[in-house]
Amino acid sequence: MTLSVIILAAGKGTRMNSRLPKVLQPLAGQPLLAHVFKQANTLNAERVIGVIGHGSAYVKQQFADQAVTWIEQTEQLGTGHAVQVTLPALPTSGQSLILYGDVPLIRAQTLQQLQAAATGGIAMMTLTVADPTGYGRIVRQDDKIQRIVEHKDASEQQRQITEINTGIYCVDNACLHRWLPNLSNNNAQGEYYLTDIVEMAVADGLNIGSVQPEYEFEVEGVNDRLQLATLERRYQAYQAEQLLKAGVTLTDPARFDLRGTLTTGQDVRIDVNVIIEGDCHLGDGVQIGAGCMLNNVRIGADTVILPYSILDGAVVGANAHIGPFARLRPGAELADQVHVGNFVEVKNSQLGQGSKANHLTYIGDAIIGSGSNIGAGTITCNYDGVNKHKTIIGDKAFIGSNSSLVAPLHIGHGATVGAGSVVTKDVPDTTLAVARGQQRNVENYQRPIKNPN
Repeated sequence: MTLSVIILAAGKGTRMNSRLPKVLQPLAGQPLLAHVFKQANTLNAERVIGVIGHGSAYVKQQFADQAVTWIEQTEQLGTGHAVQVTLPALPTSGQSLILYGDVPLIRAQTLQQLQAAATGGIAMMTLTVADPTGYGRIVRQDDKIQRIVEHKDASEQQRQITEINTGIYCVDNACLHRWLPNLSNNNAQGEYYLTDIVEMAVADGLNIGSVQPEYEFEVEGVNDRLQLATLERRYQAYQAEQLLKAGVTLTDPARFDLRGTLTTGQDVRIDVNVIIEGDCHLGDGVQIGAGCMLNNVRIGADTVILPYSILDGAVVGANAHIGPFARLRPGAELADQVHVGNFVEVKNSQLGQGSKANHLTYIGDAIIGSGSNIGAGTITCNYDGVNKHKTIIGDKAFIGSNSSLVAPLHIGHGATVGAGSVVTKDVPDTTLAVARGQQRNVENYQRPIKNPN
């Protein structure tokens, strides 16, 4: 049976007190709505329909690359109305999952279970909680769902029910086309409630399936920043739990943030306050020091990243040694056994096997061979104010401390640059280049004396 996914994302989110629509608020580094789209894409839905309203232009712009049919709900007249407006774009056959842009963490496997439970034409996600106050109760008879009773309308006996409605459904499209036009807004709020389809299903003699999620956070919604922060921590705890089960050592799981995807080899160790974003891979035996930030990186086996280093869009080989306080920017490609030390920045450059830049150095738009040493304070002067230029350094070269290499420049294999040199011309293989002013000593020099006044 073909699957459509309807995502209700029209709410303003007044309690967020933000210029951003609620569904664009970030959770684990991604907008709330992005998490829902990710699960829809995982399910290979034939059609994804997004119902938007407040800030619709911003929402569309944010997800310009997403395959989605946008439907604007110009008036917010309840959840039932929000699904009603999708009917012109909704196929008459197949199933639809009804999800919410501010309920971001429902897992694909949970939604697949909900699909499987909808054999009678409709299934709903429910949750059993210790304190159901304020939630709609699931009323059953002989274990069959009969209706949903809102808390304010429930009797004292019904208020003892701990199974609640989450608002997430899987429904045959034919049923939606039959039921939704018949919704009524004859209630205190003057709104069209999606929950009314439950009684319509019962009236049609359908057996309503139900599924409960494995994790409560899967059906938790976000209405304000306190709920957003709380859900963030619960999700981070879940992600840490999955990594621990996979064999990763987290020094303190409560002080770890994963804002993307992470794959690891065996015996990976991650210290406290590490933030991982984008798509990252850590090979066997990799060690990540405290306070590091990694974004879209691949790190080879047994490499050590020392504390407070920032790696962004970099590839690092095996047995390398990075940091502390190092920065690898996009395009940095470090081979095996490379050393990049404290306060060294590498951008759009390749460092060959075993090469070292251990202190206070900027390497930009450079290709460095294997076994070369870049002294402290060295700068590749790659930018002339208009264009970037390349510096090429051969194998086993030695660049003395505090040197400025003015690109475009080629320094040959085995070449040496004397400390403090400003090199503007190519240096042939095995050649020493010294480019600095001649030292002059002034005898009996008197330092200026500070005026006491």
